Amino acid sequence: MAQHLKLRAEDGGDLEIIAAAAQDALVRVSELHFDAKARRFTILMNRFRWEEAGERGPFERIRAALSFEGVLAVKSRKVRQDAPEALAAVLSLAFKPANEPPGGAVNLVLAGGGEIAIEVECLDAVLLDMGDPWRTPRRPDHESS
Repeated sequence: MAQHLKLRAEDGGDLEIIAAAAQDALVRVSELHFDAKARRFTILMNRFRWEEAGERGPFERIRAALSFEGVLAVKSRKVRQDAPEALAAVLSLAFKPANEPPGGAVNLVLAGGGEIAIEVECLDAVLLDMGDPWRTPRRPDHESS
């Protein structure tokens, strides 16, 4: 049985670990969700399992959820809200502290120029793998992109 990741971030260093695990995850626009009442932003993704990937494979992806609690606002730029089935890859995820801690903003950058800014009262994020991994033919290649 595959090992499932369960990671929590409470500061920028923790979020760097989640960012490394989520890099190159595939996300559909319809699977980005902000629940203003619960103050939660969630992303469902097909995460590339970097922690298991060698140079030659086999390569795998796994279904995963990334959630942020204590969300005050979400802003997006170049994210096609009118195309719910549009697919994008996660390029980076970083936390920028506010002038008055513990708040700040999480910046999620997607391939193709899309960006999502998640304003939080404090950093509280969880990445959780779900289900069984499946094989994928390719390893994401950062040299050729």
